[in-house]
Amino acid sequence: MNRNRLLMIGVVALALGLFVSSAVYSKLGAKNQAAPLPGVDVLVAAKDLAVGSKITSEDIKFAHIPQGSVPASAMRQKTDALERGVVLPISAGEFILPSKIAADKAGAGLPALIPTGMRAVSVRVNEVVSVAGFVLPGTRVDVLLTGNPSGSNDQQTTTVLENVAVLASGQKLERNSAGDPENTAVITLLVSPDDAQKLTLASSQGKVQLSLRNPLDTKQQDLGIVSTNSLYRGSAPIRPATTTIAAAHPRPKTTTISPAPPSVYSVEVIKGDKREETKF
Repeated sequence: MNRNRLLMIGVVALALGLFVSSAVYSKLGAKNQAAPLPGVDVLVAAKDLAVGSKITSEDIKFAHIPQGSVPASAMRQKTDALERGVVLPISAGEFILPSKIAADKAGAGLPALIPTGMRAVSVRVNEVVSVAGFVLPGTRVDVLLTGNPSGSNDQQTTTVLENVAVLASGQKLERNSAGDPENTAVITLLVSPDDAQKLTLASSQGKVQLSLRNPLDTKQQDLGIVSTNSLYRGSAPIRPATTTIAAAHPRPKTTTISPAPPSVYSVEVIKGDKREETKF
């Protein structure tokens, strides 16, 4: 009898515990549904987006992000991002920001990477000129010119442009993930309209060489022209002959002619109304 009573009490206690647990779980679930976590829906990349690609509806999606973790410029409408070109690499799950995509109706590809007021100019290169293939999109270079100025037989090298951004290497708008060197026949540089004229003229005047620089080194240097003669020790610098106007047209010498002294001196003496002249 006692055994049956204990068994009955155990069954009732178990049933009561299950009932209480179910009631608490249902109450907590209803509370969570009634008060969702605060946040906003923003656009993020559904996959990795390469530079120059055009954003389609399959490339983006909405994500519910806490308000405090959302950048102020993050896009929240699909229409704001569709059909716009990517100017900086965007990883999957990353926010779609205006700074990483081209302006509206600017298209995609290389033209979308050119800011307003700038120009893209291509330079034909080889393995040496392109610094063994390490001149890649996103790097910065100086442009050097070696040639013979008008009327000179001595070759000279001068720095034409400094701290120029590289837009493309061949037809690639971004470097590979490993940063390996890539040999190509053409390098496209981002320059101002004035620098575009200088670069085009330099390409026709002599040999163009690219000098790779650290992207953090933005200092402009006032470099002089280096000539062939200055590379050899002991050779005196060639100075152009200068001719002054005085040397070309010497002034005639002037001589002062003093009057000959008189051979006879005379003295006139006046006494009242009388005059007397004495000669020596």
